[in-house]
Amino acid sequence: MATPAVSYSRIEIRPYAPNLGAEVRGISLAHGVSAQEFDEIRKAFLIHQVLFFRDQEEIPPCRHIEFGRMFGELHAHPAAPAMEGYPEIFEIHAHRESKVANGEFWHSDVSCDEIPPLGTMLQLHILPSSGGDTMFSDMYAAWDALSAPMQNMLMGLTATHESAHVYLGRYADRGQDDNNISCPSAVHPIVRSHPDTKRQALYINRTFTTRINELSEEEGRVILNMLFGHCEQIEFQIRFRWSRNDMAFWDNRCCMHRAIWDYWPEERKGRRVTIKGDRPSQCTRDPDPLQRKSGVCHGICKIRSRIRGKCCRRSATLPATCSIINGIGGRCDAIR
Repeated sequence: MATPAVSYSRIEIRPYAPNLGAEVRGISLAHGVSAQEFDEIRKAFLIHQVLFFRDQEEIPPCRHIEFGRMFGELHAHPAAPAMEGYPEIFEIHAHRESKVANGEFWHSDVSCDEIPPLGTMLQLHILPSSGGDTMFSDMYAAWDALSAPMQNMLMGLTATHESAHVYLGRYADRGQDDNNISCPSAVHPIVRSHPDTKRQALYINRTFTTRINELSEEEGRVILNMLFGHCEQIEFQIRFRWSRNDMAFWDNRCCMHRAIWDYWPEERKGRRVTIKGDRPSQCTRDPDPLQRKSGVCHGICKIRSRIRGKCCRRSATLPATCSIINGIGGRCDAIR
């Protein structure tokens, strides 16, 4: 989807890539954000999904919190230790003694929550001499690139997002006892509708998404692995190289990210504020009648042939396949 032409009078916007990301210049976040500047930042955020604020000073924690609250209520991380004196701030820190680094694998922040975050604001103050980039992937584009039969099959399906395998023991080196943390799990639609743009995006990720609830374990594993690989294709990505005091602000509802831990034993440190979002809503688009009639069946047959070596049009797998199709409003052409 082409980026719309929008004019800005209070800030300067420079697209980072044709379809994802933009640099923001001409504003000092450390000195506060006016109502007019906020309106333009929000507009750019919804268009570009990820904003990179360049040429910044270190933002005082109170200003960081204030900026986050302009977008809504702040989200508290269920497991990570908060910054002393500022419970709204999560300190990102990796160094020589770290066993893990935050965000090493593709994810949308805390998608395991019933009401996951809208967006995340991260400013880095200490950087390694090289490395430590952050990658982002456009989940609108990932959805748009799927074939119509695959889109139709995914409509109406839900996935479970879990966190115990991620959070237990993760912050022990920072004094966080597992008895004092929460490990939430939640069920979300695989295809979510963005509440502001109304665009559809895939909402699954390799870190938290563990199964598709309407499919068997075997079927769900095959589909999820396919979707993970699809969403992580380089065609949907950008890679951001940080400078000291840059701030990145990303939309967790329509993009994933991962932090590259390629700088050990050097140090990388910053502060993060996360904004509470909304409960992901099911996409309700009605598939094209012709695709409902035949395309969906053919798409699922191809998938099942990889799983079991059979096509529903010629085997006993027909009832199970048709139950999936009927569940999303389709029809199998094998029984027309």
